Amino acid sequence: MDEVSIESSDLKDEIIPTTVIEKEHKLGFFEKYLALWVVLCMGIGILLSRYLPIIGDTLSGWTVYKINIPIGICLFFMMYPALLNLQLSELKKLGKNPLPIVLALVSNWIIAPLIAAGLGYLILRNLLNADQLIVAVILLGSSPCTAMVLVWGSLSKGNQEQNVINTTINTITIIFLYVPIVSLLTGIQNIAIDRLWLFITVSLFIGIPLILGFVSKKLLVKAKDQEWFDNKYRPVVGKISMVALLLTLIVLFAINGQVLIDNPLELLWISIPLLVGFVIVVGYNILTTKLLKLRYREAIITTIIGSSSHFEIAIATAIGMYGVGSMAALGTTMGLFWEVPIMLGLIYLGRFLNKKNFWKGKKKKEEEIEEQAPTTETL
Repeated sequence: MDEVSIESSDLKDEIIPTTVIEKEHKLGFFEKYLALWVVLCMGIGILLSRYLPIIGDTLSGWTVYKINIPIGICLFFMMYPALLNLQLSELKKLGKNPLPIVLALVSNWIIAPLIAAGLGYLILRNLLNADQLIVAVILLGSSPCTAMVLVWGSLSKGNQEQNVINTTINTITIIFLYVPIVSLLTGIQNIAIDRLWLFITVSLFIGIPLILGFVSKKLLVKAKDQEWFDNKYRPVVGKISMVALLLTLIVLFAINGQVLIDNPLELLWISIPLLVGFVIVVGYNILTTKLLKLRYREAIITTIIGSSSHFEIAIATAIGMYGVGSMAALGTTMGLFWEVPIMLGLIYLGRFLNKKNFWKGKKKKEEEIEEQAPTTETL
């Protein structure tokens, strides 16, 4: 990345900070082929269920108060790395350019949940396990992403400062909004869910990892430094998160493989509202950012964040409410299956639209000043 230094002392007072360095992200081997690993782990789980059912029965029996211990451990290590992205200091920059951030929040907490609930009802209501499948779609549509969007934003060369602010806000608002929105959307459709257990699940699998993530980050940065935390610690726990995710799928399907074998079309059916919903939400975000004259770097981040979902949270809450051996739990795995190809497709679409000058937003005053200033560029 280019590092731009402003020489003029007058300009230094107007442009803060005077240097901007954005870290480039690349998809790792596991992330790049995540859809393939998902299929393989589903297949391993189904084979274990079919030919070694004792494994699934044993794993299913390790349960305390409706919480399956192996799954609970895996879910914690899935959630903890994502919640390390909380950066409260970034919230001070909210007033700098609030419109893109507000648009993403509206999409995350109003547009996407309503579309998910509506499509889930229209497409899935007549299926055998309709209630659980609809709830799975609602859980996915009501859970804005807080982790992988940092990678997607970097790959699209979007505004990463906005990205960090949005993901920080989403991390906080999930604690307060996820339960009420899921409760409201299921209540409108007269779908009975255990709201108390939904709250307990969110507290266990989001609240505790969030607190531990915040505390451990503070302690580790103090003991080491920020660079060590970002470049050493987070990559390691990120790999652990991916392993935990894949192990969760194996356990899920080892316990629940027979249900899938008996109802093979239901996971295909649930993909329809997920994919159609994605197209609608992406279209909404693209048109909204176009009409409000956002520039590409802000528009693509708003579209990415406003259109993505936090599948880990959806899986965790589905398991907490319905159990490991449920269609709701299996249904949420389809959000995981489609996440990578969909978001990579969105990145390519954004780049294509940018080349066609689709977004022609006005440049910010700071950038106009920066273009006129003498600069020194270094790699």
